[in-house]
This record gives sequence, C-alpha cells and structure tokens, in this order.
Amino acid sequence: MNHCQASFYQHVMLKQDESPQLCLKCRPLNDRRLTMTPDVLATLHTHLLTALANPPAETRRLFHGRGRCWPGLEQLTVDWLQGVLLVALFKEPDAAQLDALKQLLQTEFGTYTVALQHRYLPQSTTEWLAGNPVDELTITEGGLRYLIDLGKKQNSGLFLDMRYGRNWVREQAKGQRVLNLFAYTCGFSVAAIEGGADHVVNLDMARGALSRGRDNHRLNGHDLSRVSFLGHDLFKSWAKVTHSGPYDLVIIDPPSFQKGSFLLTKDYQRVLRRLPDLLTPQGTVLACMNDPAFGEDFLIDGVTREAPGLRFVERLQNPPEFPDIDVQSGLKALVFRQG
Repeated sequence: MNHCQASFYQHVMLKQDESPQLCLKCRPLNDRRLTMTPDVLATLHTHLLTALANPPAETRRLFHGRGRCWPGLEQLTVDWLQGVLLVALFKEPDAAQLDALKQLLQTEFGTYTVALQHRYLPQSTTEWLAGNPVDELTITEGGLRYLIDLGKKQNSGLFLDMRYGRNWVREQAKGQRVLNLFAYTCGFSVAAIEGGADHVVNLDMARGALSRGRDNHRLNGHDLSRVSFLGHDLFKSWAKVTHSGPYDLVIIDPPSFQKGSFLLTKDYQRVLRRLPDLLTPQGTVLACMNDPAFGEDFLIDGVTREAPGLRFVERLQNPPEFPDIDVQSGLKALVFRQG
C-alpha cells in the first residue's frame, strides 16, 4: 500500500491504484495535465459517492487530486461546505472533458448546490451547476463558525488543510499571548481565543481579510478586546509588532508568493531572524509552509541558521483527507520551542 492509500484509506474506505507512476512525484504539479478520461471520471464518481454516502457534519475536503494520488485528476479538488460541493479546477481541460465533468456533477450530485471554480482563469470564475448561487456561507470546523465567500475570490476564506494546525493552537493557547503573522481571515486567532488565549495580535496587509477575521470572532461570541488587528506590511511594521510583545506563541503562515510583498525563498528567513526579539524565554513557534517544491528541511535549516535558540519539536500531521504521494510536498506545519 502506497503512502496515499495509507493516509486516506480510513477516510473514505476507497483504495486507489496500488502503483501510481513515479513520474507523478517527480514532475512539478503545475506541469501535470488534467486528463479526465471516462475511467478517470469513473474514479472520481465512485470516490464522491463513497464520501457522500454519509456526508460529513462539518466542512471537509472530499477529494484531493492535488496530492497526485489519482493520475488524471491532479488538477482537481472537491470540498464539502455543508450542503455545497465546491469543485476547483487548477488547469483547463479540453472542452469535451470539461463537458463530461459538468454532466457528471449535474446528473449525479445535483441534489446539492454545486459550484465549479476555474482556478486557472485570472478571476477564478465560478459556475453554478446546480442549486442557487451562494455569495456567503457560514461553515463549521471543530464546532467553530467561519464566514466564507463563494464565487468572488480565488480563496474562500478558510484553508481546510490547516485543520489540525488550528486544533493544535486551540489546545496550546490557554493563558498565552499570541502573534498571528499573515493572519488572513484569522482562523488561527479564532482557535486561540476559543482555547483561552489572553490576547491575539493578528497582522496582515489585506485589511479586507482582517475585517472578515473580526466577523469570524463575532460569529463565535468572542470578546474583541482580547484581539488586535494590524493591517500593515510586516516588513515595514516590526516596531509595532515588537511593541505588543513578547509573545508566548508566534504563528507564521505566509503565502508561498505574493506579488510585491512576499517571496518564500527570500522573505521567510527575514521573519525567522526576528523571532528571538518576539518570543518569551519559553516561547513557541508554529512555522507553516505549503509550497510543494520545498520540504520540511527548508524550515528546520532556516530556524537553525536564523534563530539558533529554538529547537525543533515536531511536525504536525496533515488531515487524512489530504493524502500526498510525497509527504514532503504537502502542508508543512512545524513546532519549534525556545531552550
């Protein structure tokens, strides 16, 4: 049984092909074609039928083709948004294959609201294949509520592969002062306050995302006096960030690339070298990265070089619904601690 099967078999009780081609692991993800032959679509059909035989009570990924475990479906994902099926295509298929996919979704799953997002288009255009279009939707994860956008933006507002990371923060946060860098819509902040954090400072240059973070806290009945929102460019705001410290827990979850503001290979180390000035003597760091081109050693080596007072503790597991042919290609969420 390959790694994809071992991590995912318990999730939907459906086995993949025993021997995926090795070139799937070697070729860059974005170079892989979406080849939805009838057999490939039959695999997707069977998988979704199995996953929806007893639909999850909370939001979950149902199919993760991006992990390269299913040849021909590497550019497709399906998320369950509690009544809405969000199907994302990351590369354009040929017209006949796209029509076949749409027919499958409409015919077999039209009892749900079905959205097809074309992530390869500049505006990530969304088609509504069944049901009424939904602009905003409240979803739940771990009993917490989050407001997401559908059909407006490339990302809905909550990255589902970070579920275990948010759970970990919730478990660790009691009595902590937390710094949440690249906070986006403040999922980590919601988890931390729910877990009993004394205060959370959220920083992100996208003020609209932080506004949605306020909405998420309000949805969960949180005291906003325990939460701060800094809508600034981190690299121009170190004084503000340091002034609010020191912090017991620092969370780093940047994009791999954000034009004009963040480049993983250059800027992550700039964050890491600031950690000694941000942390309490017993402080903890959750450092995250989701670029398939870099393994966990990128973070471990970076911390060793830039913040040698921190020691590597553990790498958090990824949820089983995110299998990957190469464990180093999936989400990396690593814990480091002072001392």
